[in-house]
Formats: sequence, structure tokens, C-alpha cells
Amino acid sequence: MGITKLADLIRSDAPEAISHKDISAYTGKVIALDTSIVMNQFRAATPTLSPLTGLFFRTLTFLEHDIKPVFVFDGKPPVEKTAVLEKRAEAAGWNAPKCTGSASSQTKDCLELLKLLGVPVIQAPGDAEGLCARLVKERIVDAVASEDMDTLPFGANILIRQLNAKKDSDVVEYSLPKILEKLQINHEELVDLCILLGCDYCDKIPGLGPKRALTLIQKHRTIENVVLHINRETYPVPHFWKYKEARKIFLDAAKTSVPELVWSEPDEEALVGFLCHIKRTKEERVRRRMEKFREKRENIRNERKKENKAEGSKQTRIKDFYTVTRKRNHPVEVTPSISGNKKRKR
Repeated sequence: MGITKLADLIRSDAPEAISHKDISAYTGKVIALDTSIVMNQFRAATPTLSPLTGLFFRTLTFLEHDIKPVFVFDGKPPVEKTAVLEKRAEAAGWNAPKCTGSASSQTKDCLELLKLLGVPVIQAPGDAEGLCARLVKERIVDAVASEDMDTLPFGANILIRQLNAKKDSDVVEYSLPKILEKLQINHEELVDLCILLGCDYCDKIPGLGPKRALTLIQKHRTIENVVLHINRETYPVPHFWKYKEARKIFLDAAKTSVPELVWSEPDEEALVGFLCHIKRTKEERVRRRMEKFREKRENIRNERKKENKAEGSKQTRIKDFYTVTRKRNHPVEVTPSISGNKKRKR
């Protein structure tokens, strides 16, 4: 579910925190992906096809744009999420929710496929969103790609939605620092706001809409103070409300060791063996996509080399034309790049 109506609230009250970009804007970036969100997208979009096929196509799209994906898998969910998982299981027609954290057969298939595609995977100790956010905060990756907004209260500085490379489709990027600035709250207050809006880890106060919730947090700063100042008849506070537990989950995500991130070339023959001979995907389809992948990646790289060469030539001509006569009176402010990351190899 993520955070109820958080995206709507940001669009209305902090539109400057949202930017629309092309997938090419993320060339050279390391992007963490919540794998369960990606797989659920494919299940919803193509219920008659294996989501493994969608994962295969989507990952190649990232790689041919020189985007370095890191797939993060869910671990054991917190007990606070049990009620939400039970509702989801019932809606999907399952007998019981998956709460053990053990890998399903489909998860094992995903891991095998991603290994053959040459991209790194990480197992989260709990929900993947928390670890994705931590990877951004520690500058191990540049951004999180997810359709769920709860990576923001977990602390991800940059959240990317709609990173699917569909034709004429904008990628939507959310900046957490700008959200906090425009809403005039800090990160801890954002977490309390998200709990009031509705999250996966506890109930919400019935009848409390997003605009009212934001106004209350801006004025009173904490849920404890909000509860003291609202009309309990109009906004009945849930009995045994576990908002403190939810707050702790967002602010104190479990730590885990992060392996060295290494990318390698996709193994086409092994992919054909796995997808076609074991999972019964048509070999012609896999071979055709791999050929397109190689051609497109080569074309993109050649175009980039031409652009870099032209830019270098342009800078040289400008330097030759102008003569430096004096230094600037004021230093030029340089915006630091977000790509100064660690633990990466290619």
C-alpha cells in the first residue's frame, strides 16, 4: 500500500520537489529496486505470462541505458505488518500471508535469473524499502526506484517512479530534501505525517485527511501533541494504537552488511538454458531480445562518444578564442555530484 495519498499531497503542496525526466537522465547511475514491487507490476500487467519474462526484459532495458540496477529482496516482515499482509492475501485468494522471510520458489527463480543477467542482488533483513533507503543515505546507490512512497519516510533522498522506459512515458523523481523544505517539516515529522496518512505498520485515525494531517503536524510537530489537540469524537484515536512501533520501523531500519556490488555481462547461453529449456519461454524471443540489447547498447554508447567528442571540441574552441585576463572576483559555486558512491565495480 505504501503511504496513503502522500503523492497527492506532495503534488499539491510541494510540486517543486517533483521533476519529470527521461530514462536517459539516469545513465551511469546506480539504482536500487524493490524487487517485490517490480514483480507485482508484471503480475498485474500480464497475469497470463511469467513475471520472470518481464524481469528479463526490464533488466536488459536498464543495462542497455547503462543504468546499474541493484535488486533488493524482502526479508522477514515486521510483526506490525501482519494485518496488512493478511488483507492482501485474502484479496489475492491465498490461504495465508507469507511472513516467514524464507525464499519462495519464484524468489529463487528471480535470484537465478538476475545472476545470469550479471546484476547484483541484496537480501534485506526486513522490508526491502528500508534497505533501499539506507543504500541511498549511505551513498552506495544514487536513488531508489519503487512505486511505493514509503521509501521517503524510510529516508531515501531520491525516489524514482515509472522507471519503465515506455515510449513517451516520463520518469517521475521525488526529492526528499525539497519535500521537507516545501512542507516546512523535518524527517521525523514526515514520518509522523505518514503514520497519520496511513501506512503498513499500524492503523490510522479515521476521517483525518491529508491536508488536515499536514496542518496538524506543521502546528504540533508530533503525533503525541496532535492527539492532545484534536476532537476525539470527530477523529477517534484507535485503541492500542501502535504508532510508536511504526515510527521506530521507519527511523531505525535494521542494519545489514552490504556486499560489494559487481556487474558483469549477461550470459546469453545460460539465460537461454534457464528461460527456454526450464521455464519454457520461446527461445526465438529471448535470442531476439539479446540481439536488440547488444545493438541498442552499442548505439547508445557510440552516440555518447560523439557527444563527448563534440563537447570536448567545443570547449577547446572556446578556450582558444578567449584570453584569460583576470581571475573572477567571486568563487563559482559548484554543485556536488550525487554519484560519488562506494562499493561498486564493473
